Amino acid sequence: MNTSLIWFGNNLRIHDNEALHLAGRADRLIAVYFFDPRQFQIGPFGFKKTERFRAKFLLESVHQLKTNLEQHNISLLVYHEKPEDRIPELVEHFNISQVFLQNEWTSEEAHVIQETQKRVSETVTFHKTFDQFLFHPEDIPFDSYEQIPQVFTAFRKKCEKQAQVRPCFDKPRAFGIENRVEPTTEIPTLKQLGFSNFETDPKSAFPFKGGEDNALNRMQHYFWDTKKLAYYKKTRNGLVGADYSSKFSPWLANGSISARTIYWEIKRFENEIKKNQDTYWLIFELIWRDYFKYVSLKHGNQIFKIDGILHKAYDWNSNEAAKHDWINGNTDDDFVNANMIEIQQTGWMSNRGRQNVASYWSKHLKEDWRIGASYFEAMLIDYDVHSNWGNWMYNSGVGNDTRNRIFNTKRQAEMYDPNKKFQRLWLQPTLF
Repeated sequence: MNTSLIWFGNNLRIHDNEALHLAGRADRLIAVYFFDPRQFQIGPFGFKKTERFRAKFLLESVHQLKTNLEQHNISLLVYHEKPEDRIPELVEHFNISQVFLQNEWTSEEAHVIQETQKRVSETVTFHKTFDQFLFHPEDIPFDSYEQIPQVFTAFRKKCEKQAQVRPCFDKPRAFGIENRVEPTTEIPTLKQLGFSNFETDPKSAFPFKGGEDNALNRMQHYFWDTKKLAYYKKTRNGLVGADYSSKFSPWLANGSISARTIYWEIKRFENEIKKNQDTYWLIFELIWRDYFKYVSLKHGNQIFKIDGILHKAYDWNSNEAAKHDWINGNTDDDFVNANMIEIQQTGWMSNRGRQNVASYWSKHLKEDWRIGASYFEAMLIDYDVHSNWGNWMYNSGVGNDTRNRIFNTKRQAEMYDPNKKFQRLWLQPTLF
């Protein structure tokens, strides 16, 4: 009997999941997910790699994945340990011949995959899928990653003209009840991951829970129930409330929904309701997301280095008092402070806020941009290694922004928070 293992990572869904689709052809299929302890340790800049907000969202996502897999009689085994320590045992115990997983190329993730492969028999085949893209790497109009342009617009225009978005994959077939594994494992609690239980701040602009069903419900609400998609470009720079933007990024980050699923639903909306600049702009943002993934494919570990992909040497500071004030919203800039308190209390910050606080940290204070990027890595519900480090390089003068612009945070506050509604929401009333 042919037994396969699907090793879930940042692809926590059953819809449009190539690895799951391929693995489902086996006679028997077992699924596994790891809460890798290394993802909850303190990194080189003094922050946990994953803080409580993303940990909670991830737990919700894994619970939902387990339920959805069980409806197909596929058991999800969940472990709070290193994959390379457990997968060899699973391979031997279940006589697994093939392992399916989403490919990762950033150093830490790639190291885990390589270590795991080293510890299992060479007769076991590892199938890695590129499933986190809108435009599949085989379909982009560049002969090699070295040819990826340094400027987003050049990448976007060529892809829009010459690349096609692939259709979505079907859900896996339903297996018989005999496919289930006994005894199953327990999903760890928030406390077991090192955090106290907490409730979402009622002021949060991201009041949603993790998981594929919740991602699909959000898409239904934003596209079809409210038709907010038809106004996306006009409202996307908002700061207060759940519906100023699509809010898909946390589900995209852990793979509870795919970029392709969103793309094809936009196309359906354009056919059935309205096609305009607003509907296109959400596709535009999905292409930006792709672009940062290709930037990291091209440049590798350089995206984590202080001189960035431009190899630019600046005289960076590393001031503990400045870091403390920035993190706690005690700078001399109320707009920056409001955004920093929002992320501290909710794990969320608007796109507009992220650009302003990053520019303030790296261009105004001239503090080591990697400290800011690491703090965002810890705090953000929607942390994505490629987008986070790509955006931080971009805003810090060492990435893909050829103009090296500096945000005037005072002017930005006047433009995007003219009545100070956002600042009032997060700062003490006595400040106004």
